[in-house]
Amino acid sequence: MKRRDIRDRIAEKIERDQSGCWLWIASMGADGYGRINFGDSTLAHRAAYTAHVGPIPDGMVLDHLCRVRRCVNPEHLEVVTQQQNVLRGIGAPSVNAKRMYCPRGHPYDEANTYRNAGRRYCRACGRERRAEK
Repeated sequence: MKRRDIRDRIAEKIERDQSGCWLWIASMGADGYGRINFGDSTLAHRAAYTAHVGPIPDGMVLDHLCRVRRCVNPEHLEVVTQQQNVLRGIGAPSVNAKRMYCPRGHPYDEANTYRNAGRRYCRACGRERRAEK
């Protein structure tokens, strides 16, 4: 399908709001993201970005700068890593990643923190637990 054809298909399935968002009004997933059949990408915001801007580099995702999942306006989308996208969010992973101290008040700094399976652990708390045994 030509690039122009997909742009026309996208334009038929959006409503523009006052904030500049292009709100997807067609098929929606349970996650709140629009869906469209477009090659290997069925997420409407990814299809819109690809059609208007160009390919999304491998391993990268699109961050909705407007925080509206239904928005497919390429100007509201930024190519970022998955980690950047999670940290910019408001979910539990981003809240936890922004914490500077463990639940017992020890700093999450380079000297006092180790990682295992993607999670942070406090070395001081580990020493305290071992001393309690």
